[in-house]
Amino acid sequence: MDRILLAGMSFQGRHGVRPAERERPQEFTVDVELDCDLSEPGRTDRIEDTVDYRQVRAIAKDVIEGDSRRLLEALAALIAERVLELPRVAGVSVRIAKRPESMQPIDSAAVRINRTRA
Repeated sequence: MDRILLAGMSFQGRHGVRPAERERPQEFTVDVELDCDLSEPGRTDRIEDTVDYRQVRAIAKDVIEGDSRRLLEALAALIAERVLELPRVAGVSVRIAKRPESMQPIDSAAVRINRTRA
C-alpha cells in the first residue's frame, strides 16, 4: 500500500480536560498519513485520480478549529473518521500534539491513532 503524508499542519483550537485549556486558543500540530493505491495517479498525473491533499487539510482544520473536545483521542478519531469517507483512502493514521501549559516543560503531549476502512 502506498502512502500520502501531510506533516506539521498547525491550527488553533480550544481543547483540553481543564476549563482553562478551552478558554484560550492553543496550537495543535496534526500529521495525517493516508494508505491508498497511488499507481493510477502515478501513471496519469491527474489530481482526479488521487486523494486531494487540500481536502485532508480542510478536514483537520475544521476539526481542530471546531467544537471543543476534552481529549486529543477524540479529535484524532473524528479526523480519521472523516478522512476515511474520502474515496481511495483505505486507511489513515492521525497524530495530534499540543504543549499543555499545565505540563511545562514539555515538548508535546500527543496521540497517534490508526484506522482502516470497514
